[in-house]
Amino acid sequence: MKPGGSVLRAGATVTVFGGSGFLGRHTVQALARRGYRLRVAVRRPNEAQFLRPMGAVGQVEPVQANIRDDASVAAALAGADAVVNLVGILHESGKQKFTSVQAEGAGRVARAAAAAGIASFVHVSAIGADPESPSAYARSKAEGEAGVRAALPGAVILRPSIVFGPEDDFFNRFAALARLSPVLPLIGGGLTRFQPVYVKDVAEAIATVLERDDAAGRIYEIGGPEVETFRELMERLLREIGRARLLVPVPFAAARLKAAFLQLLPTPPLTVDQVRMLAVDNVVSDAAKAESRTLEGLGIQPTAMAAILQSYLYRFRRTGQFKRASAS
Repeated sequence: MKPGGSVLRAGATVTVFGGSGFLGRHTVQALARRGYRLRVAVRRPNEAQFLRPMGAVGQVEPVQANIRDDASVAAALAGADAVVNLVGILHESGKQKFTSVQAEGAGRVARAAAAAGIASFVHVSAIGADPESPSAYARSKAEGEAGVRAALPGAVILRPSIVFGPEDDFFNRFAALARLSPVLPLIGGGLTRFQPVYVKDVAEAIATVLERDDAAGRIYEIGGPEVETFRELMERLLREIGRARLLVPVPFAAARLKAAFLQLLPTPPLTVDQVRMLAVDNVVSDAAKAESRTLEGLGIQPTAMAAILQSYLYRFRRTGQFKRASAS
């Protein structure tokens, strides 16, 4: 994916923005296994030191960068051969706004990469990115994609559905709620469809497109092997943690009203914008399937939820990893 049609080779330097997050740590691991030198650009490098052991001595180096600052972004890109941008937020807080992080920030990184002569660029967006969406999150994702493509037409964009894995913010959140509450809310009746994708599969897709000439300029939609409604996902979750809970449909209007108060909390469990997002299916499009712009198109077999969920949701069961309590 570099100029002239050559792909990255072992030893090349890849700058990963947002490499200390949930998807980031798995991406760093996948790239380190391929022999790349990794410069992990994060706001607080001292909190990203746990990434160093994911590679050989000196292979993974956290550096300071703020995606809202031109100078720090340029410094993080100096001498790099490729860039991966994973920076994203689920809700706004302080200076971390959807527009400044996911729209302007993505464009800033792409423009700095172009100025530095770096053509190998992977940007992680989201299924549902749409400039006409009622959701500010989805609009900012679309604006970020547009900014990246304007600066680097050959950039690869990945749009994952809900990403699951040990540190996810989806199954863990609802499992924690189920441990405390006798009911789980089904916003909009729980009819919205999702296609959860395993975090290691997304990380593998990122590493793969960096090594494929034919990926340049394409938009991939990344989903797992199963499409399920929100209700079906909650039913699956309850089976995994062995708890019986009442699933209560909540109309979108009522959910928005409740979210208006919940989003005032420091770490809101639900925001009005998230309710708007839940009104739209989050699945791989027929067009992406037809054009092989999917995990399978990259030669990656998606991992089923059943193979992974039990490995980290067991802690929400009454008896943990054991099927029954000890008789002693």
